[in-house]
Amino acid sequence: MKNKLLKSIFAIAFGCAFFVSCKPKDSSDTVDGDAAQKVYVAPGKYDEFYNFVSGGFSGQVSVYGLPSGRLLRVMPVFSEDPQSGYGYSEETKAMLNTSHGYVPWDDQHHLDLSQTNGEVDGRWLFANANNTPRIARIDLKTFKTAEIIELPNCGGNHSSPFITQNTEYIVGASRFSVPADNDDGDVPINTYKKNFKGHLSFVKVGKEGELDLAFQIVTPGVNFDLSHPGKKESHGWFFFSCYNTEQANTLLEVNASKNDKDFIMAVNWKKAEEYIKAGKGKRVPANYVHNTWDEKTQTAKSEIKKEVLILDAAELKDICYMIPCPKSPHGCDIDPTGEYIVGSGKLAALIPVFSFTKLKNAIAKKQFDGNYAGIPVVKYEAALHGEVQKPGLGPLHTEFDGKGNAYTTMFVSSEVVKWSIKDLKVLDRKATYYSPGHLMIPGGNTEKPFGKYLVVYNKITKDRFLPTGPELAQSAQLFDISGDKMKLLLDYPTIGEPHYAQGIPADKIRNNGQLKYYKMADNLHPYVARGEKETKVVREGKKVHVYMTCIRSHFAPDNIEGIRVGDEVYFHVTNLEQDWDVPHGFAIKGANTAELLIMPGETITLKWVPQKKGIFPFYCTDFCSALHQEMQGYVRVSPAGSNVPITYSLGTNLPKE
Repeated sequence: MKNKLLKSIFAIAFGCAFFVSCKPKDSSDTVDGDAAQKVYVAPGKYDEFYNFVSGGFSGQVSVYGLPSGRLLRVMPVFSEDPQSGYGYSEETKAMLNTSHGYVPWDDQHHLDLSQTNGEVDGRWLFANANNTPRIARIDLKTFKTAEIIELPNCGGNHSSPFITQNTEYIVGASRFSVPADNDDGDVPINTYKKNFKGHLSFVKVGKEGELDLAFQIVTPGVNFDLSHPGKKESHGWFFFSCYNTEQANTLLEVNASKNDKDFIMAVNWKKAEEYIKAGKGKRVPANYVHNTWDEKTQTAKSEIKKEVLILDAAELKDICYMIPCPKSPHGCDIDPTGEYIVGSGKLAALIPVFSFTKLKNAIAKKQFDGNYAGIPVVKYEAALHGEVQKPGLGPLHTEFDGKGNAYTTMFVSSEVVKWSIKDLKVLDRKATYYSPGHLMIPGGNTEKPFGKYLVVYNKITKDRFLPTGPELAQSAQLFDISGDKMKLLLDYPTIGEPHYAQGIPADKIRNNGQLKYYKMADNLHPYVARGEKETKVVREGKKVHVYMTCIRSHFAPDNIEGIRVGDEVYFHVTNLEQDWDVPHGFAIKGANTAELLIMPGETITLKWVPQKKGIFPFYCTDFCSALHQEMQGYVRVSPAGSNVPITYSLGTNLPKE
């Protein structure tokens, strides 16, 4: 009987999700007559908000303006980017180093903005890498990836990179539990229950944003989905949704959905800090890589770390507690007061809301229902504030407007539902198109949300945009939530597969000392040429270093001879411009990497190994002036072993008659 019920649930869920046969009841496309006016941003005017959106399988992060939905930028983070040369230039290659070697791609799911006193502050954006577990820090003065730290002992890093109210810690948790790196991983897969473990990573953030893996908590082998930190009274705690408490290792769609309930894990990280001070942690070997970008030298470097501090949740009984939650939970969201913890079982027809006050009391009174692999299980009713009844099908993720209301996406019934935190009554519902995953209210995961807009990120977009072959555009939908009822304002496509996103008032970033160009005097790149008089070409055996400059509208030098087949040629190109938004590009025929995109005052290096003799043009790839087409040069490549000497020039190697 139970298996038949499971099959019925899956049939409904997958039928709705993948064939969009279960459209919401109010699936008309009508919007209010003033919708266009509300999203219109006049020429020359700025949007109210920055909207940072995860790029999913693209590995990057995109930036949109709200309410216009205009794409402003794609920021390279975990994947190579031919447009900018990220991952191809000699300076940026180190950013993609890992303990597995150079990894040119990842699956970027979630984002979080730095906070001060529980409010977004506009300093940094943090991003997770799900496939090869990593956390990145993006500097919002430059919109560049400034740092990436790898997380050892993890298989996947989905429950990440969520941060505490003063950016003390960023967390990451194993999506797929695996044997620890220091264990013998060569074990049968079906020994999951014995050999597989989960790990919660707590990454410390320094005053300048620098990242350090402070400690990990080893947990039973489960899958961690999402997490959020406590706030105010619950500050000092972190909450993680867990699934596969069956500890299945095959056909998880059935075998990991057998239990009626999975868990939310409540973690007392303040107590964990106390244990560390008391010497309860154990340092264990673990190889992981920490990559940092130096703005002064404009170069990345990698450092290999050799150990990590571990706390065992099963041994230290009062740092982790399990709260039962409807099966296969996804979201784990904390309201702005820090009192209410919202769980979201993907196959549930209700939303459980837990009380932090009740949780503390239950722990104090030891109102437990046994333990799970050594971790106390708090009784469901003892921690429960109440349940939102009949909100829709397939609740996934919840955000808050700061006015006492919560908004939850319903994946199966394709809608977003507004409900009251106090009395758990459904107040409004609106159709989405289709199968929404995450949603975002600017500041909606902080103590002070900006409750004006809500954006829903949809997994399926049938009939919403012009068709583009077998794969359709990824989708976002903008709602006005300033009134009692939600109002659909706009559809706009996004890159990759959007998952979680962040929003912040534009002035918190725009007026926060954003960099417009790099000052030449501050450029400490080892191969910088601060003017055309410093340009040169130097041979060091088979290596050739070209100290090159670019300025509207020429390169110096623009004629180079004496390069040989098989040489390693390093073009160190410095952009001499000292004006905002005047980048130059550099590309050469036959290069098997990418172009360079060099910002004003910046030096970037392209490595080129010519494979055959001949004349090879190079040129500026970024339209920079009326004479952009004339911004070019030539490299002469002679056979290997040739005696043609190195020569270089600008404006003197005139044509022969």
